[in-house]
Amino acid sequence: MMQKIQKFGGAMFTPVLLFAFAGVVIGLGTLFTTEVIFGTLAAPDTLWYGVWNVILQGGWTVFNQLPLLFAVSLPIGLANKQNARCCMEVLVAYLTFNYFVSTMLSQWGPTFGVDFSAETGGSSGLAMVASIKTLDMGMIGALAISGIVIALHNKLFDFELPEWLGVFAGSTFVYMVAFFVMLPTALLACLVWPHVQDGIRAFQGFVATVGLPGVWIFAFLERALIPFGLHHLLYSPFYYDNAVVNGGIYAAFAKQLPEIAASSAPLTELAPYAAFTCSTWSKMFGCPGIALAFYATAKPEKRQELLGLLIPITLTAIFCGVTEPIEFTFLFIAPALFIVHCVLAACLATAMNAVGVVGVFAGGLIEISSLNLIPLWANHWMTYLIGLVVGLVFTGVWFIVFRTLILKFDFKTPGREDDDEEVKFHSKAEYRAAKQGGTLPDGTAAAEENPYAVTAAACMELVGGPENIVDVTNCVTRLRLNVKDESLVAEDADFKSIGTSGCMKKGKSVQIIIGLKVHKVRDEFEKLM
Repeated sequence: MMQKIQKFGGAMFTPVLLFAFAGVVIGLGTLFTTEVIFGTLAAPDTLWYGVWNVILQGGWTVFNQLPLLFAVSLPIGLANKQNARCCMEVLVAYLTFNYFVSTMLSQWGPTFGVDFSAETGGSSGLAMVASIKTLDMGMIGALAISGIVIALHNKLFDFELPEWLGVFAGSTFVYMVAFFVMLPTALLACLVWPHVQDGIRAFQGFVATVGLPGVWIFAFLERALIPFGLHHLLYSPFYYDNAVVNGGIYAAFAKQLPEIAASSAPLTELAPYAAFTCSTWSKMFGCPGIALAFYATAKPEKRQELLGLLIPITLTAIFCGVTEPIEFTFLFIAPALFIVHCVLAACLATAMNAVGVVGVFAGGLIEISSLNLIPLWANHWMTYLIGLVVGLVFTGVWFIVFRTLILKFDFKTPGREDDDEEVKFHSKAEYRAAKQGGTLPDGTAAAEENPYAVTAAACMELVGGPENIVDVTNCVTRLRLNVKDESLVAEDADFKSIGTSGCMKKGKSVQIIIGLKVHKVRDEFEKLM
């Protein structure tokens, strides 16, 4: 079950990769169309405003069609074969489902306790999906329908029909079955989902009134679930769905940006719902403190080599918001340190909220600059400066706590390995050199391979070869595998020796931390398969 949940979480991350760019476009578009900042140049009747408004509305594409995007993207990671055809099948089936729901509610709305004549949005429980007025099931409904169709696709796509019915084989047969499955599914949604919406609204009210303890718990779990690959499942309903605010925190905050930019009222009053997009702080201020502690406690003769590792992975955490490369350098060596890291991350997020710093702070510095600092600096600079001071204080706390614990318990963090071990983070070239003149698993000469193919071949070898692999997906930094025999998978140190940031094994589920180029490694990996 854990393997399936992890695979689902990784597949769900596919559309999330688009959010960083969309967020930057929305942030810049909002900034350049805000009269408070640009004066008469940004007046609605100017060419400047018109051009930037076109760009801004285009930037909203991803957030305005989130359910559709999640539904269509899920097969990329979960379909066992013909992923592209499965995406098409899911798209048509999801639209069919919503047409069924729309028609049922328009005819028998009062029977289901739904006022279908109400405007979409707000507390109506209705939404527009691809111009279809339907129940607002958000991302949950989209993922459920997508999951049903993917299961049908995996089971029925290769189903053999009589030759005279061959025109109905493949995707057509999958959709035929899905069409009739969508009928009872739509009826069930009309019967059940209005009551689920009542529960969701109650949960929203609970979260909104819990205050700082709620922020602490959320921030702690968001970090603590990273080793299991389940953190996406925790934050996605908050960030992109209706768990806290209608439409999700990202969309709600971006839409409210002009109002927030024009007001000097405290951010916690203007956007109290944005308290939960708070994971940036441990990335920006915690990771530098960890890196400094590693450097300070490393053996003098290994510090120069260690520096070559720490600088890029720390900058990746700060600017891109991707922390796996640095967190996985100590997660398996010293799990206690990671728990401490999660506690400190939760404390920092809570402290930031206490001093009034809220907003879209889930990614790296690039994202938060476009959605927060740049458009809101004029009226909220003092809040951000206070936040900077709090963050730097916590950087010192991270450094002191990590340094103390590393020395007290003699944790073998990077640079503190035994004398007969090396800091093996730059040895991809060694692997390539070792393969010179030989052949990779697909028979290609190693010397001719690109670096991604070299990494893919090395990973393939360390997980027991293609015959040991059940399936492969990826998230933003990790190659996620399910294997037949976990005993054939090498140890974490072996994966680090080929230039990756390590490997996590949980039964037959394997996650190899590659970095931001993981999609290129996966492409080469699949070629070898």
